[in-house]
Amino acid sequence: MKTKAYSLTFCAIGVALNIVLSFIAKHLNIPFVFFDVMGTVLSGAVLGPLYGAITGFVTNLITSMVNNPAELPYAIVNMMIGIITGFISIKFGFKIHTAIITGVILAVAAPLVGTPITVILYGGLAGGTMDIMTGFLIQSGQKIFTSAFIPRIISNIIDKPLSCIIAYIIILRMPSSLLSKITTNKKLLAQKNAASSKDEDIDNE
Repeated sequence: MKTKAYSLTFCAIGVALNIVLSFIAKHLNIPFVFFDVMGTVLSGAVLGPLYGAITGFVTNLITSMVNNPAELPYAIVNMMIGIITGFISIKFGFKIHTAIITGVILAVAAPLVGTPITVILYGGLAGGTMDIMTGFLIQSGQKIFTSAFIPRIISNIIDKPLSCIIAYIIILRMPSSLLSKITTNKKLLAQKNAASSKDEDIDNE
């Protein structure tokens, strides 16, 4: 029961990270960086696919109510990111190379799921900065799906691996005692214990 309570609290932190970091990235106008799924990746990596999906869904539910209703359909994308990250972490842990590979997978998977939503519901234009490139590609004769997909995969190939790397760093810095309270991910716990033992050996030298 305590583990579940800790896990739900961690999910809430993940939702907050998604919203706050997305707001910061947007207002700083950082190119090709959104940080809108950072908390989802972190929750998925630490807690597994279920809690990763919950974090993603709740994030888009909140942002659709307080910011833009058009963001609600993209909850499917955010949930998928949490699910993929969660399954990868359970199977392989979340070392730096795993984080990078996960980021690349997400960079392709997210636009593959998100682009049809944009095309079907919004005619390929979702009201973001990527619409500039999308409009240009449409004017140049590209199909709507291709025009909406290309800008998204370009931006995601930077944003998603970067988000996964930062999530890895956060996990690396988390105390083992805290991690053991919020997750039952054996691969992740073993990875954390190995890293802690290595740090202790270095300190003792």
